[in-house]
Amino acid sequence: MIGAPPLNAADWRLIWSDEFNGKAHSLPDPSKWTYDLGAGGWGNEELETYTKDPQNVSQDGKGHLVIWARKDHGSYTSARLKTQGKFTVEYGKIAVRMKIPHGQGIWPAFWMLGSDIEKVGWPSCGEIDIMENIGKEPDIVHGTVHGPGYSGAKGIGHPFTHSKPLWSDFHVYEVDWAPGSITFLFDEHPYFTVTPRDLPAGTHWVYDHAFFLLLNLAIGGQWPGNPDQTTHFPQKMIVDWVRVWQKAE
Repeated sequence: MIGAPPLNAADWRLIWSDEFNGKAHSLPDPSKWTYDLGAGGWGNEELETYTKDPQNVSQDGKGHLVIWARKDHGSYTSARLKTQGKFTVEYGKIAVRMKIPHGQGIWPAFWMLGSDIEKVGWPSCGEIDIMENIGKEPDIVHGTVHGPGYSGAKGIGHPFTHSKPLWSDFHVYEVDWAPGSITFLFDEHPYFTVTPRDLPAGTHWVYDHAFFLLLNLAIGGQWPGNPDQTTHFPQKMIVDWVRVWQKAE
């Protein structure tokens, strides 16, 4: 399965991608990705410290990027990549093909933030969570948007339940983002669309400007809860590719 675009492929053009074809143990392409680093909970009481150590993030020499969540003497490390300052997109099909990790307290995500975040802050910049999974829900993917007046636990989203645990295979997680609508897809199956009509009264649609991409593997936090005795480490998130298409002109 190669993912979007579907039948009307001639209407779309690939504008950005990373196929992760680098050498084994190499960091991802620095012309495409940078990092969020450090600890502090990231606003969600997460437990991990994000690094850019190849032990936490590297290509495997087989066409994949691997993000490792590790536990060492009670401390957790992982990685959070972003295209901020490297690449932004306004509208299009944005997709990832990956195999997620599993276990209580494990929280993989592929998402987007408004490129004006440093000017207006979060959530006024807007956030589009293309895929999130929490380990206690092994067969559920969540697609959500966050904006001013509907952020955090009040984000507008919908879960999709697969017939098997998501960690058992690679899947394509995607949004089809157009003016006035964002549709979330799992393996090319649309499962949720949000439009300005779905927002709470008095709030604003903040998805008509450029966003950058993020990939991360969090540990613990308010939503997933923390790892317990059933959680095994290390855990790995294996990313086959990230691709972005826009309408052909």
